Amino acid sequence: LGNFSGRTRSAVSVREGQGVVLMCSPPLHSPEIIYSWVFNEFPSFVAEDSRRFISQETGNLYISKVQTSDVGSYICLVKNAVTNARVLSPPTPLTLRNDGVMGEYEPKIEVHFPYTVTAARGTTVKMECFALGNPVPTISWRKVNGHNPSKARLRKSQAVLEIPNVQLEDAGTYECKAENSRGRNVFRGQLQVYTYPHWVEKLNDTQLDSGDQLRWECKATGKPRPTYRWLKNGVPLWPQSRIEMVNGVLMIHSVNLSDAGMYQCLAENKYSTIYASAELKILASAPTFPLNQMKKTIIITKGQEVVIECNPQASPKPTITWKKGDKLLRESKRITILPHGSLRILNASKTDEGRYLCQGVNVFGSAEITASISVKEPTRIELTPKKIELTVGESIVLSCKALHDSTLEVTFYWTLNGQPIDFEKEGGHFESIKAQASSADLMIRNILLTHAGRYGCRVQTAADTVSDETELLVRGPPGPPGVVIVEEITDTTATLSWSPGADNHSPISLYNLQARSPFSLGWQTVKTVPDVISGDMESAMAVELNPWVEYEFRVVATNKIGTGDPSVPSRVIRTNEAVPKTPPANVSGRSGRRHELVIAWEPVSEEFQNGEGFGYIVAFRPNGTRGWKEKMVTSSDASKFIYRDESVPPLTPFEVKVGVYNNKGDGPFSPIVVICSAEGEPTAAPIDVKATSLSVSEILVAWKHTKESLGRPQGFEVGYWKDMEQEEAAEKVKTEGNESSILLTGLEGNTLYHLTVRAYNAAGYGPPSTAVRAATKKSPPSQAPGNIMWIQEGSHVSLGWEPVRPLANESDVMGYKVLFRQEGQSNSQVIETQKTSAVVLLPDVGVYIIEVCAVSEGGDGTSSPQIRVPSFSGGKVTSAQSTLHVLSTSLSSVTLLLALMVPSTSW
Repeated sequence: LGNFSGRTRSAVSVREGQGVVLMCSPPLHSPEIIYSWVFNEFPSFVAEDSRRFISQETGNLYISKVQTSDVGSYICLVKNAVTNARVLSPPTPLTLRNDGVMGEYEPKIEVHFPYTVTAARGTTVKMECFALGNPVPTISWRKVNGHNPSKARLRKSQAVLEIPNVQLEDAGTYECKAENSRGRNVFRGQLQVYTYPHWVEKLNDTQLDSGDQLRWECKATGKPRPTYRWLKNGVPLWPQSRIEMVNGVLMIHSVNLSDAGMYQCLAENKYSTIYASAELKILASAPTFPLNQMKKTIIITKGQEVVIECNPQASPKPTITWKKGDKLLRESKRITILPHGSLRILNASKTDEGRYLCQGVNVFGSAEITASISVKEPTRIELTPKKIELTVGESIVLSCKALHDSTLEVTFYWTLNGQPIDFEKEGGHFESIKAQASSADLMIRNILLTHAGRYGCRVQTAADTVSDETELLVRGPPGPPGVVIVEEITDTTATLSWSPGADNHSPISLYNLQARSPFSLGWQTVKTVPDVISGDMESAMAVELNPWVEYEFRVVATNKIGTGDPSVPSRVIRTNEAVPKTPPANVSGRSGRRHELVIAWEPVSEEFQNGEGFGYIVAFRPNGTRGWKEKMVTSSDASKFIYRDESVPPLTPFEVKVGVYNNKGDGPFSPIVVICSAEGEPTAAPIDVKATSLSVSEILVAWKHTKESLGRPQGFEVGYWKDMEQEEAAEKVKTEGNESSILLTGLEGNTLYHLTVRAYNAAGYGPPSTAVRAATKKSPPSQAPGNIMWIQEGSHVSLGWEPVRPLANESDVMGYKVLFRQEGQSNSQVIETQKTSAVVLLPDVGVYIIEVCAVSEGGDGTSSPQIRVPSFSGGKVTSAQSTLHVLSTSLSSVTLLLALMVPSTSW
């Protein structure tokens, strides 16, 4: 994109109301550019409307009627459509003359499309038309002698007609009309649509024998219609004595090697040229035979047809002659030379045996092949037995014998219904047995229904192939009956029909009807009418079904062989509703609160509810009275009803029965049973409640129960809380039955607890006892016995240690425990002492682990570090020399050491 000339542009002065054209005069550019105009200063662009138009063909700015607001400076801006580079022209001032206003005048078309517009098919055409005039003219478009294309669009206040994807039918004369109140002006131009040449038929590579004729045709469409030219090896081809070229057809008569080469067909019009290429190969060679036609021996049987192939490759096509032995072979009704050169002999006999020679000759040479024919006796086959009927599970042997020419070997093949038998995939049912060279047997074991069909034995020799078949019919249980149709439904019956399945060559003797529901364990045989369904029947009625239950039905057929597979299940049906007939079972009482009568029962299964709206009727009356109270329970899943009456004393006997109902009516009641009302919650608190601290985390609570309470206790609840807590925060532990004590565990050490006890049963809780107090023991000493020393004399070990000094918040030391066990064992033996010394007798040979800990009210204290002591003599006392061992030494341990050295006679 070049730059505008820097020369200052002259001002344009016009009258108000007059039209004006401001020239852009664009710089050199490539390719297309886009025009716009700036008014006074960038980026204030001129807006196009019915009065102002910027032509993208000329770049000029057209103002059909100048107004005062148009006065100013105008700059043409051009932008390269590819690089987006932009340049600005020098400004062009527009001023108004002061010699008056321009009067009205008719339109003058100032910019229009060319008289002839050419466009390629598929492109977008834009045609411009704009006029000057006062008043501002209106632009309209039409296609002369036709309608504007429906896809056409008007742009820029109708100054541009745009036709996208232009087609041949869009071509024609278009008219642009500008008019105002003073008159009108018209411009017409021609739109011509062209198409590039396009191939309809192209060339293909061709091979011809020398002397043949070549005919190539190439066809192309286009507008204008394309013309054709031919090239050979890139050089123009001209008509000659043997060469003709007419309308895209190239013909070369009697081709030779000089005609071989690469040919091109050119289709061209004024807008484009297209090429099609093909290679012409001229074949010129002496006859040759492929390897598969070379010398071979053909073995046939008497009466067969034989074809000896002779098809040499040669160009031009060779002349074929045949000889038998040294004599030229003459054709007859039985012996024929086929068009492609092969020899056919019909109804062969022994006289046709011998050596045959085929010779092919053309101008470039000759070649020959030989073949020998050997005629044998035809093979015959015998397959037995011819027709067999068997029952599923039985076995059979099929025997196949071949009578054949003794000079030929035979091979046997077995088929079932025309398909080869795969002996490896048939699950061991089939076995091929070849007893002799000229016979073979097929063993079929444990026959299935699928093994029925046509069994074939095929015998193959080098000369011929013969086969024979036998029919095997297999009797078995019936196949599944056809689709089961439910025809009529009541509350307890369903009438069914079906079509018989295959009887598998044994007549069906009876049918069995089965049903399945959401409540059955799989398929169950149902009672029918008639009771026995004979094999000639195709319908029956299932009876004694449950009302309002979904059922599926299927039919199973039986014959003398056995019972077959069931039919496909019927559609799911639901029997009709009926009054329920099954009352609840196990009506009984349950414990409850005071003044309550709790009646319980086993809910009736959905299978026996017999319809929608199922519920229970609970009837009860005090024992010895006459009238029944009845209450409705609408939930089908309900299993309990609670009747509350403040006037009913505890343990009052009632007669109770529970009935059923649904939308169809009321069903039966259960047998009458006698149950009692609730006994009430306990009324007395436990007495003599005592709490005893046992350890740092345990308190034993004991109590006595007052038997005069109206409610028998089911158990007791103990509540306990710390001294600094409120009773509402108490933790609770329950006992069951008549227990009168409980051990509380997991408590905090050295802590005061408050405790209460109260009885409970199903009716509720009784009053709590008076609170008692107990404090858990202090924690055991945290210090372990220190400075442990020991002397070992044989199996005796004398131990000594420093006393443990408990802290202020720890329990006092009451004594010590010495724990010892043999290494590898988990259970320890214990020696308790109140001294700071002890003697341990090691009973067995081995290594012993010994620990020492303090004993206190709060439990056992921290154990000392473990010591390992070997024992060599078990419980026997020996005179071995003693040895002093010190686990940890200090000055304070001297006295202990001396004490251990003093012998002791009693431990």
